[in-house]
Order: sequence, then C-alpha cells, then structure tokens
Amino acid sequence: MWDPAKYLSFSDHRARPFFDLLGRVRAESPRAVVDLGCGPGNLTVTMAQRWPNARLTAIDTSAEMVAAARTRGVSASQADLRDWSPDEATDVVISNAALQWVPDHPDLLAKWASALTPGAWLGVQVPGNFAAPSHELIRGLVAEPTWVERLEPVRLREEDATLNPDGYAELLTAAGCEVDAWETTYLQRLDGENAVLEWISGTALRPIRAALSDEQWQEFRAELAPRLAEAYPRRADGTTWFPFRRVFFVARVR
Repeated sequence: MWDPAKYLSFSDHRARPFFDLLGRVRAESPRAVVDLGCGPGNLTVTMAQRWPNARLTAIDTSAEMVAAARTRGVSASQADLRDWSPDEATDVVISNAALQWVPDHPDLLAKWASALTPGAWLGVQVPGNFAAPSHELIRGLVAEPTWVERLEPVRLREEDATLNPDGYAELLTAAGCEVDAWETTYLQRLDGENAVLEWISGTALRPIRAALSDEQWQEFRAELAPRLAEAYPRRADGTTWFPFRRVFFVARVR
C-alpha cells in the first residue's frame, strides 16, 4: 500500500528529477500524453499545463495514489503498467520513478518503443541507488534471523536494480529510437530526525511495511534507524546529506 502523504513529505526533492526529465522532451503539440506511474498527481498536473490541448492519460497501480491524483483534478486510472500499450495518437509517454517496480521493464520499454509512431517521445526516470548504503542496510537487516522468515516473501529488489544509462541507450537505439541518456546524483539536504529513514519509508520500505504488523513495523524501524544514522550522520544544523543517484533517458522514435 502506498501512502500519498508520506510520499509527498519530500515533494520538492522528488519533483526535481521529474522536471529535469521533462525539460529534455521537446514535443510541441502532442495529440495524446501519458503519465505511467502518476502517483498522487501533483506532477501530472504540470503536464496538463504544458500541453493543454493534448489528451492526458494517467495510470498508477496504487488505488491510494489514484484517489489522491483525482483530488487534484487528474482523471487517473488504476491499472498494471504492463497492461498498457500506446494508441496511434500517443505522442508523449512519461514515466517518473515507477518502472523500477515493474519486473522485466526493459522488455516493456522495447515493446512500447516499437508500438509508438515515428516522432513520438518516451521519457523515463528511475532511481539508480540500489547499491547505496540505505539499501544495503535494509537488505542486511532483512537477512538477519529476527526478520528473514517474516520477510521472506518480500521482494527486496536489488534484482530490480535498473540499467545504467548506456544500457537503456543501447536497448532503445536497437528499438529504432534516437536516445539521450544520462545519470545525476542529487545531494539532497533532508531536515528532521531520522530523515533518511522517513524518506525510504515512503518508497523502498513500502513492501516491508505492508508485510509487517504495526508493532513489528515499529520494531523494524527501531533497528534500522541507528544504522542509517551512522551511515548518514545528522549535521550540527539538524540536516542530513542524502546522495541519491537517478538514471534518465529520453527516446524519440525514428
């Protein structure tokens, strides 16, 4: 289950990669624009503002996120992203921080690219921080005897680790696209106590939260918090530096 309020608690940091991505999509007057993994819709509305004459489709797998998006006036639908396919009017497809949750998403990208019409744009951003200390600490804690049986069904997704920029570039070039791919590590300045724990509670820890009772969840947090605090020490002014790598690519179908 996704918690839109928790996700939006760091909305400025989460929004910046979206705008860095969208700035490289040069579509001028698209007929139809699609937001795959629209989340709470706060960024989808900016796509409607940029392309006011386009038909806008917004999809997310989470009922909670879809409900939050609808409160912002976004006509969002709940669906599995793997079931979506473009129609002939789809000129722009954006997916921001969503495809890392989709198994075998590189195959899906190639499928979409082959189905889009010439001149269409595909813009994607995915986290590339699966080897970061935050994720290594989560995996280490889950592997300990206290938690391994309780959390064995949870896919902790270092196998979800996304491709590097050149991997996406090769994939989509082979699919007939012109590709611009890059990566950026944002040095995020987070406020508050246990700031990194609060950040990952809204994303990476979501499957763990769903698998545990309230009491177990608080116990898990209590064990993880000091490990994160050591890896990401709080500064004298109460803030914490949290490096976060992200991978981007924008492809235009030839």
